[in-house]
Amino acid sequence: MKRYTVIVAGATGMVGRKMVQVLEERAFPVERLVPLASKRSEGLNVTFNGRPWKVQELSETNIRSSGAELALFSAGGSVSREFAPICAGYGITVIDNSSAWRMDPAVPLVVPEVNRAAIFGPGRIIANPNCSTIQMVVVLKPLHDAFRIRRVVVSTYQSVTGAGQKGYDQLMKEWKEETVAHPKFPYQIAFNCLPHIDEFTESGYTKEELKMVNETKKIMGDDSIQVSPTCVRVPSIGGHSESVNIEFERPFELAEAVAMLAKAPGVVVVDDPANKKYPMPIHAHDRDETFVGRIRRDPSVPNGLNLWIVSDNIRKGAATNAVQIAEEWIKGR
Repeated sequence: MKRYTVIVAGATGMVGRKMVQVLEERAFPVERLVPLASKRSEGLNVTFNGRPWKVQELSETNIRSSGAELALFSAGGSVSREFAPICAGYGITVIDNSSAWRMDPAVPLVVPEVNRAAIFGPGRIIANPNCSTIQMVVVLKPLHDAFRIRRVVVSTYQSVTGAGQKGYDQLMKEWKEETVAHPKFPYQIAFNCLPHIDEFTESGYTKEELKMVNETKKIMGDDSIQVSPTCVRVPSIGGHSESVNIEFERPFELAEAVAMLAKAPGVVVVDDPANKKYPMPIHAHDRDETFVGRIRRDPSVPNGLNLWIVSDNIRKGAATNAVQIAEEWIKGR
């Protein structure tokens, strides 16, 4: 099997470290790892396959000299906008975890279980969707194919890890009643919920909420799907949870919908409320699957369904999805 030189840009961040871990766990065919990060991280080591790999500064010089064929980016939108095209210019395929390229019509936005074919476009940049969108569309896809989704109302309960290391650190410090010098969130997150993720727009929706609207349509390839989101930050660390209400165009049998989800790639059904079995972040933590439960009809509309969806936002919502795209990319070469 051919082996690849792989850049991980943002290798010392929460998602970047997880990308390196997932590459190792999934035995991705890496010949040489090239961890890149900001200048302040230069000289640190990243452990991969039992040996240290020295972190270099993310720069055009180091990209050019890397000889890489593939780059996984998790270094923020402005960094991706600057350096992803540089990588592409040197013939390197980029899988970018930031929001920088997601809605660019020339850049595919990919969840392999949903729209694998989009990976193989003419460009060299592939966008990784937002974490809350990824776990939702993995579940929506088989249902949409069967019953055609008209409308989705989703409320998210998103882990502090979605805000990176600073979000996690703020929760831990507040939990221990320690002073938080530079808080990530505008209010206390311990013992609290914040109906505010990312910036508010003139519409009254946050950018995080609009990502769910626009990315869902692009990934599913159907602009007719209407999405009404509310995104909430909660003091959990295992993963994101979502309460999803779906209205279909076509009638459905509940047992048929459950059976479809049980067979869907990447989906695990945990739905036994009589025995108190349903998905929770504590169970999704450090897992790659998307878990769905509390599956029940919505009696208020003719073709309505309610679901509860949970997934590890750092793994399937970011690092694992990026590595899965890379796996499909090498299969299609």
